[in-house]
Formats: sequence, structure tokens, C-alpha cells
Amino acid sequence: MDQRCSSEDAPKNISLLEAAQHEELDIEGACEASLACSTCHVILDKEIYDELEPPSEREEDMLDMAPQVCETSRLACQIKVDERLTKGNIHLPNMTRNFYVDGFKPSPH
Repeated sequence: MDQRCSSEDAPKNISLLEAAQHEELDIEGACEASLACSTCHVILDKEIYDELEPPSEREEDMLDMAPQVCETSRLACQIKVDERLTKGNIHLPNMTRNFYVDGFKPSPH
């Protein structure tokens, strides 16, 4: 399934996770942006990654548990939508790992 949207059309100052869910892209966000999972893992083009502030230690800890992590991986819940996201592409990995096993299904933000 081809999943595309333009960050130019997204409201500013919301998270990339919120923007993707608003566009009905297949991205989970199981912990509702509380930095307790890695289900909103995205892979950024280097041009975008280099423009953003570095990930926090808590974000890096969650990324350590994400499958298919690479040097430009980030959590979409920790990235604010702004003009820097237009400098390249943002990719969804082929899989995510959800640590929630209690049946909780979060609603989109």
C-alpha cells in the first residue's frame, strides 16, 4: 500500500504521529505519545534527520527496542511538524513491535 501525505498540508506544531494518523496512514502509536513504546518508529531521510534536534535519551531507549532501527530512526510522536520535514522523505519500517499485551487499543490523537 502506497502511503503518502504532504507535510506542507499538515497543521504546524502537532507531532508527526498526529499528522500521520490524521491522514489515516498505517502508524500505530500504542502508548499515545508517552514514550513507552516504539510503534511510531519512522525512518527519516538524512537531510531531515540532520535538521532536527537529536533524540532524547528516553527516545533512544525506546528506539533500542524497535525492529529495523537505523541511524536515522526516530519516533514520530517526538517530532513536531514544520518546514524541516519537507527536505526529504519519511519512511515507515516494514514492521513494528508492540509491547502492550493487555488488549488496550489507543485512539488516534
